[in-house]
Amino acid sequence: MNTLIVYATKYGCTENCVKDLAKKLTGKVVYFNLKSGNAPDLSQYDKIIVGGSIYIGRIQKEVSDFCSKNLDGLKTKKTGFFICCMRDGAIAESELNDAFPKELLAAAAAKDCFGGEFIFSKMNFLDKLIVKKVSKINKDTSNILTENINSFASIMNKA
Repeated sequence: MNTLIVYATKYGCTENCVKDLAKKLTGKVVYFNLKSGNAPDLSQYDKIIVGGSIYIGRIQKEVSDFCSKNLDGLKTKKTGFFICCMRDGAIAESELNDAFPKELLAAAAAKDCFGGEFIFSKMNFLDKLIVKKVSKINKDTSNILTENINSFASIMNKA
């Protein structure tokens, strides 16, 4: 089985989660950052995983555009969808459900939140200001949910 993971990342958290996930998947796994151009031909893959991080309640435009452009093709594949965000519980679930088309989520084998992180040294001035004001956090914080990544990989391996 060939698996493609397409994602977008701003400061690297999503990419780190993708690399961790890729190690746990069986078969050939290719991952591709949508910010570096057009995704590979989906017909070459049996499974497609799509992910990105949430900023101000929204997933990156590249991820939204990819899902819209490839909606019909994604419906024919075994799929998984994930977000990286610093929220948890019902808020994270709502952000996940808002990030992807409902018809894709309804047919997905796996969907989850992988947690997130704030690394201030990587952020631009405006992002630092927003994070400090909204989250009331002013130091580096990481909340990567390894158990969610492990569970997601297990589900996708069985799909």
